Amino acid sequence: MTVNSTEQHAIINAPLTPMSVVACAGSGKTRTAVRRLAKIRQQLGDHRGRVALLSFSNVAVDTFTQGYQKLVQDMSLGVVASRVEIDTLDGFITRNVLHPHAHRTMGAKQAPYLVIGSEAFLSGFSFWPGKFPVSINQMQVAINDNAALEFCYSHNDQVVPLDPVEAEKLVQRLGRTGAYTHNLGRYWCYRTLQDQPNILRALVRRYPYILIDEAQDIGTMHQAIIEQLIAAGAQVSLIGDPNQGIYEFAGADGKFLAEYGKRPNVSSYGLTRNYRSAPVILDLANRISARADVADRGTPLTAHGTFFVPYKTADREKLLESFQAAVIAAGLKVEDSAVLCRGRELANKLAGKAAPVGQGLVQRFALAALYRDKQQDYLGAFKLVAGCITSLLAAPPHALVTQMIQSGRYPETRPLCRLIWSFTRDANLGLPSSGLLADTQWHPHLLARVKALLATIEKEHGLKSADNVGNKLAKKGLPNTPLMAADDLGANQTVRLRIDTVHQVKGESLDAVLYIATKEHVSALLAGVGTEVGRIGYVAITRARNLMWLGVPANALKELQPALTANGFKEIG
Repeated sequence: MTVNSTEQHAIINAPLTPMSVVACAGSGKTRTAVRRLAKIRQQLGDHRGRVALLSFSNVAVDTFTQGYQKLVQDMSLGVVASRVEIDTLDGFITRNVLHPHAHRTMGAKQAPYLVIGSEAFLSGFSFWPGKFPVSINQMQVAINDNAALEFCYSHNDQVVPLDPVEAEKLVQRLGRTGAYTHNLGRYWCYRTLQDQPNILRALVRRYPYILIDEAQDIGTMHQAIIEQLIAAGAQVSLIGDPNQGIYEFAGADGKFLAEYGKRPNVSSYGLTRNYRSAPVILDLANRISARADVADRGTPLTAHGTFFVPYKTADREKLLESFQAAVIAAGLKVEDSAVLCRGRELANKLAGKAAPVGQGLVQRFALAALYRDKQQDYLGAFKLVAGCITSLLAAPPHALVTQMIQSGRYPETRPLCRLIWSFTRDANLGLPSSGLLADTQWHPHLLARVKALLATIEKEHGLKSADNVGNKLAKKGLPNTPLMAADDLGANQTVRLRIDTVHQVKGESLDAVLYIATKEHVSALLAGVGTEVGRIGYVAITRARNLMWLGVPANALKELQPALTANGFKEIG
């Protein structure tokens, strides 16, 4: 897509002032943001300050980087072209604040490091919201309108508040070890900029202009950090769609973006042309969101549209088969289509990524085997295996799992990574095949091969295994059946439908989408974007280019059918 709308031109060539860009789905936000970045860099000339373009996913960062590199070749920016930074917002604050400076605020004697939750030492850092302990890795932190910190965690889609005094004590105790979780990294960045104002001033001098894409995903802690930058003099521009604010548990409901344009000295712009969806899909999205966006595409000549299909819980596999058949019949690509769910639990179950057998580490190894054999998700399997093997070491370095997953940044871990990758990939010599009988075949192979791997790790890397490995890998809970069902063993593995959550596909374009919803999900979608569940439905709809299916529980069809039809859905017979 080239820049061909007056709205895009106005944004790209706007004066060097803060701006708020509220854009519809599929409006070319990413390309517009990249061109705005290049234009700012061109307008700044020889100014030594850098321009930052930030988003919320590595996929977006890769897209930004590739687009910018192509642009600067045509614009002849010279050496100043390199005076930009393209990164995720978390990556930006980690590199510029957290890693180099936060240890002083944390009271740590070493550089801060990320933990992902599987580290053995985290067992000593739990909170007790009820009868059972919960790992600090599950803790969320937010900041309210009165600038007071709030701590909570999510349980069964419910936000459970925690005692702020006790929660912060636990966070600070972990901080003194140098460790932080994904969620607590933002807390420590905020505290560092608050406690070390010289770092804040230096950061704003280095990055006087900051653009943030997907700004509806800015949560309260991110917002607090951005407000610190604005107060210190940074010119911040936001680009996004408030109707896609679907991280409400972190305070990311799109409100910050929606209201930012009302501030003094902030210019407001809009993007209202949709380049992604067929007109019939955009019409549905407009009704749901009460917008009046315009479709750039014409009506496709092939099968397309918005449909609802009733399903019974026991027949969800048949629903997936019917959807895949419809995708193929419409001449669309299965690999560019997806089945979407509201929650991770259902997505994992439909995708075969749930391991209901075994206990503890054995269950995680079993899940890794299913990731590899059923989904061909080798990276997901590797992450699970790396966590399991680390848990079987006597005294692993605190950040070992994170360093292996991010081995590009930690080259010293690459030899160990190669060992574990080899073990993960090889069903004959490493992680056993999920087609074996779980208790009598798969488990004995697993135990023997894990012990052999641990011996190799000790010999080559000096990391000793823990005591009682056999007890830690007990076969309790394993059935006398294969981990993977017989139907899956015989299935064609070459092309499979992607099954994921709506949160994971936000920002993507898909040929066809099946959104499997509950009665509550459908009702919220039809009610509009005033709730998070309604916005999740809106995001699911606006991912689709040509074909949108909505799975509706059969027992709720009679009640929901009139509203579905009124909003433009057609029933599949």
